[in-house]
Order: sequence, then structure tokens, then C-alpha cells
Amino acid sequence: MKKIAMAVLGMVLLLTQIGYAAEAKAVAMSVENDRKVSLDYTLTVEGKVVDSSQGQAPLVYTHGKQEIIPGLENQLAGMKVGEEKTVTVSPKDAYGEINAQAVREVPRSQLPPDMKPEVGMTIGMRGPQGQQIPVKIKAMTAENVTIDLNHPLAGKTLEFKVKVVSIE
Repeated sequence: MKKIAMAVLGMVLLLTQIGYAAEAKAVAMSVENDRKVSLDYTLTVEGKVVDSSQGQAPLVYTHGKQEIIPGLENQLAGMKVGEEKTVTVSPKDAYGEINAQAVREVPRSQLPPDMKPEVGMTIGMRGPQGQQIPVKIKAMTAENVTIDLNHPLAGKTLEFKVKVVSIE
């Protein structure tokens, strides 16, 4: 009976050590290419919070697969689970500078007939591959609408407060 108890105790100790080793390995993992990363974040632009995972599931992406903006992805490399930092991303490493050629005038007839466009309104238009693209109405005349195809965050410096939640 004593031998069985000792064997069980030995198994418990071994399993506990394996568990701790696995936990230590997970904590020691760092953000590297091809790893799935879960991230809590708050995005601030010009002092205003414009997006956050707070109260929601973390953002999940695969590092090195260009699933997030390059300036953020580059700054996350090497971080470990539980690590936090503030990352400032310049426009060129985010959504680009404002492109003056992306401001275009289109005939009102290209808008849906039931739409009541207003200056400052963001509307959805179809891109070349059928994808939905948000465009902002900059100006209007009786015949034409001036639209801005730049991303809403183009030309902006982005500040992310990030925390690595998990790495797989």
C-alpha cells in the first residue's frame, strides 16, 4: 500500500512539474513570425480613443502575415505574454500619407437614387474587386459629388497601448 501511495505521489509531482514547465514555456514564448498572437489594445489618434478591445475579445492575428498595419506589427516582435507597451506608428507605417489624387469628383448619378448625400458623410462604394470601401463626401454641386478615397486614418500618427494576452 505504501509503495502505491509513493508511486501516486511521484506521478502527481511529475505531472505538476510538467504543468509548471508547460506554463513557463508559454510565458517565455515571444511574438515571432507564424505565431498566433492575442492582443488587448487601445488606439488613440490626436488624443482621442478611436478603437479599443476593452470589453471585447482580444485582437487575434498571425505575426508576420501582414494582417495588421506594419508599424504596429514590427513593434510587437519580441514581446512576451503579459508585456505591455505604448507604440507610436507614423502615417507611412500605418495607412499612408494623404493622397491628393484619391480625391475625385463623380456624377451624382453614380450614387444610389434614394441616397441623400451630405458633406462630411461617409458612404460605402464598391472597389475594383467588389470590396466595400468607405469614402467621405468632401463637397457637392447640383451635378457632382467630391469624394475622398483616402483611408480615414491616412496622414495620422497612431498611438497604440498594447498588452500581449497569449501566444500560440
